[in-house]
Parts: sequence; structure tokens; C-alpha cells
Amino acid sequence: MKLNKLALGLSLSLGLVGAASAQTVLKLGYATAASSHYGVGSTVFCDEVEKGTQGRYKCQQFPSSALGGEREMIEAVQLGTLDIVNTSTGPVGNFVPEVKIVDIPFLFRDYDHARKVMDGEIGQDILTKFPAKGLVALGWTENGFRHMTNNKRAIVKPGDASGLKMRTMENKVHMDGYKTFGIQPTPMAFPEVFGALQQGTVDGQENPIPVILASKFSQVQKHLSLTGHVYSPGLLITSPRLMNKLSDADKKVFYEATQKAKVAQRKKVNDDENSGIAQLEKDGMTVVRKVDGQAFRDALAPAYASYSKEFGADNIRKIQNIR
Repeated sequence: MKLNKLALGLSLSLGLVGAASAQTVLKLGYATAASSHYGVGSTVFCDEVEKGTQGRYKCQQFPSSALGGEREMIEAVQLGTLDIVNTSTGPVGNFVPEVKIVDIPFLFRDYDHARKVMDGEIGQDILTKFPAKGLVALGWTENGFRHMTNNKRAIVKPGDASGLKMRTMENKVHMDGYKTFGIQPTPMAFPEVFGALQQGTVDGQENPIPVILASKFSQVQKHLSLTGHVYSPGLLITSPRLMNKLSDADKKVFYEATQKAKVAQRKKVNDDENSGIAQLEKDGMTVVRKVDGQAFRDALAPAYASYSKEFGADNIRKIQNIR
């Protein structure tokens, strides 16, 4: 009898060990605060993955650049030391050059246009370029249209931005465009930005409203100009190493979770755009709502000539013509 009880207890404890070891905890990192659009999208992704795999996979989130800047996190995914990153496309072109085309300034008219491109044939084709670089793009999320902030003056036309030392992402497409406005682009990892603005190392920075809000840049910046100069998509990126471990059913869960994350992240971007500008004014920022968009586009002509050589004028036109 005692032997039977012992055997039963042993089999139960082994069963519990087996159940415990069957759960895989995935590390997911992003640059902004947990309350940001990246946090919202990542939480939906994690919840859907855990639910869809009956708890066999769950996430541990690392917000606020806890695991480094976006470039470092993408490298970590490539190396296999991080499972998933929810990132802007800013540094992604350094890994997958085909992504760079969507970083061209004033390429997209509005959110509707941008989202149609990312969800359509062009955006989906770009996702197929990742495995060759040791990465898997689960799908697009969103960062938003980028706007300029600075501590010197209001920016209405390109000349107003001339001479400003502005933090940018490590992205040649962005930097080439900003130089045509007379800006001195200063690439810097995101975790360093707040301190650099506070200390006056740079005059300003450019980011979407959700990032400006979540990062509390209103504490260290006086002027916000709604330039909308670049649409910044986001991406959930993982590694072939992780995807190859998944059954077809689990892969489907991961991809479907990404689609739900995208919807939630875009909604948060919309909400922040709708209410965030008034909040930033309340926090003390002076906001220029109406900039001279045409003057900015005209100033970009030299950069567009080089973009056409690099990406092909037809490919740029194809994006511009999406309705």
C-alpha cells in the first residue's frame, strides 16, 4: 500500500515537473514605457499568445529600453538572447535594407494611406525579406507620424529648423532628408535622448505624439511643430530559432496575435494623436499646428533625387499612388 502511495506521489510530482517545464517564457522588449502604444500592442500580443497556446507560451515584457536601444534589441533577437522586439523601423534598415523605402520623408499622405501600404502587397512583400537576415517579421505594428520638438524656436518652415542640432535615429534615409532642412542630425540611442535634451547636448528631437507623451519630453522641450515629416511603422520581430520550434498551430497563434496587437497599437496611436496634443500644451509646450508642408517637400527635392537612385523612382511612385 505504502509503495503504491509512493509511486502515485512520484508520478504526480513528475507530472507537475513536466507541466512546469512545458511552459516557455518569452522575453519581449521595447523602447518606450509600459503605458505607451508599444506597451499596449505588446500586452495584447502576449495575452493572445498565452491564451492561444493554453499557457504553454507566455511573455515577460521589458519596457523603457530595459534591454537596450532598438538596434541593440534587434541584434539580441538575431543572436537569440532576446525572443521578440516591438520596434520602430528606424534602425531596421541597417539589418534589412528593403525596409528603408518606407522611411522616406513625406512619402505618405496620412494614416489611411500609410496603413493601406503596410497591410497591402508592398508592405507584406517587405516582410518576406527578413529571414535571409536571420530575423522573422511577425507583422507590422505602428509608431506614428513623426513631429519635431526643440528648445530654440517654433518651426513653421524648413528655414526655422536650419542650424538646429536634432537627435535622430541611426537612419541614413531620415538623416539625408533632415539635412535638406538645414538640420544637424545627431544619431543617438533612444535611452540617451531625455538626458541629452535636458543637458542641452541637442536642441531637439523628432518622434510621434505617443512617444513624446510617454517619454515626458514636455519636461525638457518647449516647442512642438506638427510637421508629420515621416511615417514611422512598427514591427514585431522574432528569430527563425524560435519560429522553427513552433508547431504550425502555434505559428498561426503568433501571427494572429500580431494582427490583434497591430489593431490595438494603432488605436492607441489614434487616441494619443487625438488627445495628446492638448495634453502637451497643458504641460507647457507651445504647439505649431499648421506648418508649411509644401516648403518642406520642396526642400526635400535633392534628397528625393538620391532616394530615386537608391530605391527606384517607380517603387516610390507605386507607394505614393496607393489610394
